[in-house]
Amino acid sequence: MSSALLTVNGIEVIYNHVILVLKGVSLTVPEGKIVALLGGNGAGKTTTLRAVSNLLKGERGEVTKGYIEYKGERIDKLTPADLVKRGVIQVMEGRHCFQHLSIEENLLTGAYTSAAGRAGIVQDLEKVYAYFPRLKERRSSQAGYTSGGEQQMTAIGRALMARPKMILLDEPSMGLAPQLVEEIFEIVKELNAKEGVSFLLAEQNTNIALKYADYGYILENGRVVMDGEGRALAENEDVKEFYLGFSSGGRKSFRDVKSYRRRKRWL
Repeated sequence: MSSALLTVNGIEVIYNHVILVLKGVSLTVPEGKIVALLGGNGAGKTTTLRAVSNLLKGERGEVTKGYIEYKGERIDKLTPADLVKRGVIQVMEGRHCFQHLSIEENLLTGAYTSAAGRAGIVQDLEKVYAYFPRLKERRSSQAGYTSGGEQQMTAIGRALMARPKMILLDEPSMGLAPQLVEEIFEIVKELNAKEGVSFLLAEQNTNIALKYADYGYILENGRVVMDGEGRALAENEDVKEFYLGFSSGGRKSFRDVKSYRRRKRWL
């Protein structure tokens, strides 16, 4: 078993002092692993990532209970900039690139906090291009005029320029063609295997996420209702029926699903 890189213990998150979004969420990301947060819209996936990266204040949210540890140290009171320096980088939902900058300029902004020096930054840039050859071809193109897939690659590549130990990846498949989704997840798997980067990714596409994740947590209405190894969850009848539209009796529509036997797991 790998040691825990990130531990989220029983956190509650409230927006605008009144809206309770997370209700005792607990999860662990072992070092060197890919962990998926699964669930539909409004389940609390993005809020969980923002709680870890301390970006809740921008949305008038705050962690009111529980705690978050990274490498055994409390981080819930640190600033997002402090977390970046410690190697925790979030890739936001929606491929937030600087639209007026070129792809290469976008990538270089990720090295703003790097202490690698000019030679190290050039080396890191070439490493990003090795993982994303398409970005090297489009390096001088203005990011706002590139495809959605290229912008997603740019966002991930920019995170890599900060030499992360953990990447929080929010909805990487959103709005992308299936072939591009597969390509990006293959690169995530490669980064995890070759660079040792741990991933906590929020994803609605349960099928693709469980194909690549070592472990998964399913959220509903701000609570973890099921968790397990990626392969085990993918074969779980409840998961197949409710999230993938399949059951032992064949494909079923959501209208036909009368019940979902939750194995609840929250504090």
